[in-house]
Amino acid sequence: MKYIMVTGGVMSGLGKGLTTASLGKLLQARGLKVTAIKIDPYLNVDAGTMNPFEHGEIFVTEDGGEIDLDMGHYERFLDVNLTKEHNITTGQVYYEVISKERRGEYLGRTVQIIPHVVDEIKRRLRQVALKSGADVCLVEIGGTVGDMESMPFLEAARQMRLEEGPTNTLFIHVTLVPSSGPMGEQKTKPTQHSVKELRQLGISPDIIVCRSATPLTSEARRKISLFCNVWENEVISAVDVKNIYELPLVLEHENLSSIVLQKLGLRSGDIDLTSWVEMVSKMENASKPVRVGIVGKYIRFTDTYLSIYEALRHAAAQNDVKLEVRWISAERLERTVEAFQELSQCQGVVIPGGFGPRGAEGKILAIRWARENLVPLLGLCFGFQLAVVEFSRNVLGLEGANSTEVDPLTPHPVIDLLPEQRGLREMGGTMRLGAQEVVIEKGTKAFQIYRSERIWERHRHRYEVNPEYLPLLTGKNLLFSGKSPDGKRMEILELSDHPFFMATQFHPEFKSRPLRPAPIFNAFIKAALCRSLNA
Repeated sequence: MKYIMVTGGVMSGLGKGLTTASLGKLLQARGLKVTAIKIDPYLNVDAGTMNPFEHGEIFVTEDGGEIDLDMGHYERFLDVNLTKEHNITTGQVYYEVISKERRGEYLGRTVQIIPHVVDEIKRRLRQVALKSGADVCLVEIGGTVGDMESMPFLEAARQMRLEEGPTNTLFIHVTLVPSSGPMGEQKTKPTQHSVKELRQLGISPDIIVCRSATPLTSEARRKISLFCNVWENEVISAVDVKNIYELPLVLEHENLSSIVLQKLGLRSGDIDLTSWVEMVSKMENASKPVRVGIVGKYIRFTDTYLSIYEALRHAAAQNDVKLEVRWISAERLERTVEAFQELSQCQGVVIPGGFGPRGAEGKILAIRWARENLVPLLGLCFGFQLAVVEFSRNVLGLEGANSTEVDPLTPHPVIDLLPEQRGLREMGGTMRLGAQEVVIEKGTKAFQIYRSERIWERHRHRYEVNPEYLPLLTGKNLLFSGKSPDGKRMEILELSDHPFFMATQFHPEFKSRPLRPAPIFNAFIKAALCRSLNA
C-alpha cells in the first residue's frame, strides 16, 4: 500500500480536498486503483449535527455516513462510492480510545495521546486502505498545520513514514502564494513559514502545491525550492481555475502524477484523460443558455448546496447547456416582490433539502409559482415534502396543511415524523440515512427517466408523507410514482398535467458524476432547456 498524505498551511479553504481528488483522478487515469480518506480534526463524531454554515453541505455516503463536502469531491472525481469509514474524526478516535479504556483493554497503563490515540489513528488508516484493495490511498489531513487539534494526526502521519518506509509514503503540502503591491509580486514567505512549521513536527514535504491567482513565476518557484528543501519541479503551481474540473489538467500540466509515481516507485501506463478533457470542453463551450433558480435559506453560503450545483453542471454539460444558477432566498420570497421577479426569469426551479420552519413558506410560494406557470420544478427531500404541502393547500383545499416539523399543531399533518423516529433521544446518526431501495411504477415519468423498476438512492430525513392522507393526495393528477418496496413510504412524486413537476424524498445529487449525470437532474435540465427554447 502506498500512502499520500496531503496537509495544508497558511490558511484554511485552500483546496486540499480538490487537490486530493484531482491527484486521485490523475493516478486513476494512469491505471491505478485509488481510494481516499478525509481526516477532520473536530470533536464531533461526524458532521451530521453541524449547521451548514460551519462546513458547508453534509454529504451522505451509501452506508449512511454524514461527512463534510470534500467526500463529495472524492466520489465525483474518482467515480467511486466511499463509506463512512473513509472519514476519520477526532471524536471517533477519542470515543474508541475511551471505550477501550472503560472495557479494561489498557488495564494497568496510563492512556495517553502518544501512543494510544496516535495508534488508533494509524490503525484506522491502515484498515480502510487495506480493505479498499487500492494501490494508492490518499489521506487529506484537515485543518491547518500549527492548529492544536491537528497535532495527533500529523504525528500519526510522521510515524507512518517511519513504519511504512519512504518509498511507501509521500507528503504533499498545499499552501498559498499571495500577490501584493502595484506589480502583483508573488510572496513566498507564507509558504516558507508554513513548511517550517511542518518540519518542526518532523515532517518534510516531498511536494509543495502552491495555490495562487496567477501561475507561479520562476523566481517564486526558485525561492520556495531553495528555502523549503524541494527540487524546483516539485513546486507545483495550482493556479486558480473557474471550473474545478480543470484542476486535474492544470496539475498534470505541472507533471504532478509523474513526480508522484517516481517518488513512490510505481510504474503505470500512459495517462488517458480523453473523456475528462471532453467533459471540461463541453462545460466551457456549451451554447444553449438556461437559467435555473435554487430557492433555499442558506444561499449566502452556497457550499451548502454544493452537490446540487455540481449535479446541475453535470447534466448541463451532457445537454450542451450553458448553465446560469440564480440563488434565490426563500425568506425574501416571503417578503418582497423583487425576489419573485428574479424567480420569473428562470426556466427551471430547484427546491433543495433543509430543516425547520425558516424559509419554508417562501419555498412553498416558489413551488406554487412553478406549478401554476408550468415551469419545470425539481424538489429534493424537504422540497419533496413541501411540494406535498403546497398541493394539499392549493389544489385539495386543505387549509393550514403543513409538516409537523414546521407546525406541530397543523390541522392537516400531511407530512409527519417517521414512526421509528418517535422517542429518539440522540440526534447524531439517527435519521433515515444512506442508500434505500425505491420501486418505480411502470408507465410513469419516473420510469421513463430511470428506465428501471428498482433503484437505490441516498436518504437523509426524519419526516415522510403521512399515509392517512394518501387517498386524498392521489386524487387530482398527483402520482407517487416511486415508493419503498413495502409500498408504505412515498419516494417520488409527479404531476401528470405538468411538463415537469417532480420531487424525490431522496437526494439524487449525491450520486451524480461529471461523466454520469444523475438521471432526474438530466431530465430536469432537458425540460428547462425545452422551456428556454420555446420562450
